[in-house]
Amino acid sequence: MVQNEEHDRKTALVIGGNGVIGQNLIEHLEELPDWNIIGVSRRGGETRGKVRYIAADLLNEEDTRRALGGLAEVTHIFYAAYQDRPTWAELVAPNLAMLVNVVNAVEPVARQLRHISLMQGYKVYGAHLGPFKTPARESDAHHMPPEFNVDQQQFLESRQPGRSWTWSAIRPSVVGGIALGNPMNLAMVIAVYASISKELGIPLRFPGKPGAYDSLMEMTDAGLLARATVWAATDERCANQAFNIANGDLFRWNDMWPKIARFFELETAPPLTMPLATVMADKEPLWNRMVEKYGLAANSYKDVSSWAFGDFAFSWDYDFFADGTKARRFGFHDFIDTESMFITLFTEMRQRKIIP
Repeated sequence: MVQNEEHDRKTALVIGGNGVIGQNLIEHLEELPDWNIIGVSRRGGETRGKVRYIAADLLNEEDTRRALGGLAEVTHIFYAAYQDRPTWAELVAPNLAMLVNVVNAVEPVARQLRHISLMQGYKVYGAHLGPFKTPARESDAHHMPPEFNVDQQQFLESRQPGRSWTWSAIRPSVVGGIALGNPMNLAMVIAVYASISKELGIPLRFPGKPGAYDSLMEMTDAGLLARATVWAATDERCANQAFNIANGDLFRWNDMWPKIARFFELETAPPLTMPLATVMADKEPLWNRMVEKYGLAANSYKDVSSWAFGDFAFSWDYDFFADGTKARRFGFHDFIDTESMFITLFTEMRQRKIIP
C-alpha cells in the first residue's frame, strides 16, 4: 500500500508561478492530496505547506540549469511563463528559449517525468491579428509565422518521440482571475476602471471599438483553466493533444457591460472609443488617494492596472471564440457562467481590499 501511495505521489513544476494562470494552478494543486508543488518565477515566492518556490531567470540558460537542474523528483512540468516584447515578431526568441531552457535543465535529471503541459491561447489561430475563423478548432491550419505558441508546440512535438513523457497544449480564451502585476488581466482592468469611474461620479462607458461592443466573446475562468490543465496532464487519453478551454458560454459586451455596471452601482452611457493607456495615464494620484480613503491594500497603480491589455481586448471588433467540444469529447465537462465569474472576481477583489 505504501508503494502505491509513493508511486501516485506527483511533483508539479509550475513555470510562471506568480502569473494569474500559474497562481490559480498552484492553488488548485494544493487542494489535491497527491501533489507536491514547485513554483518557478523570476521573483520566487514564499514557501508554504507543500509548495516551495524557486527564483530563476529562464532567459539565462546557465541560471535555469543551476536553479532547476537538481529537481529529480519532478513528474509534471506545467509551463505558463510569458515574456512580453514590443512587437509580435520579437516574442518568438525569448518565449521559445525559456521553454527550451526549462526542458533541457529538467528532462535529464527527472527520470519520472510523465508530462509537459504547455499554456497557449487563441493566438495560435491568429485571433490577435484580426477576424479569424470561428469557432476556431484545434485542427485549424497554422497562420503565417512568426508565432511563438506554434514554435513552442513544435519544439515539444519534435522532442517527445522516444521519450517517457507526453505533452498537452491548453488554449484558453481571455483568462479571468486575480493576480497583481499581471500584464494580461482583463477583470482587473474593468474593476479598477469602474472604481475610478465611480470615484469621479461618471457613468461606466465601454471604451473599446464600436464593433467590439456587439461582437461575440468568450472568456476562461482561471480556476476552471487550472482544473482543465491538470485533467489534460493526467488523463492518458489527452496525450500529445491540444485543447480549447473556455467557460462554455458566449456573451456580447452590450449585454455584459450593464450587468458589470450594476455590480458597481453605476449607470452606463453610450460607448466611447478612448485608449485607456492614454486616458488612465494621469490617474495614479487619484488611485493613491482612493487607497488611503478606502483603506485599500497598498498596491501600486502599475500593479493593478493593465491598460494596454484592456485596449487590446476591447479592440476586437470581430467574433472571438473557439470550439470547446474536443475537451468534452475527451472527458472534461466543467463549465462556468461568465457573468458569475465576473461577480465572483469583483467580490473577491473587494474582500482582499484591492478595490473599494
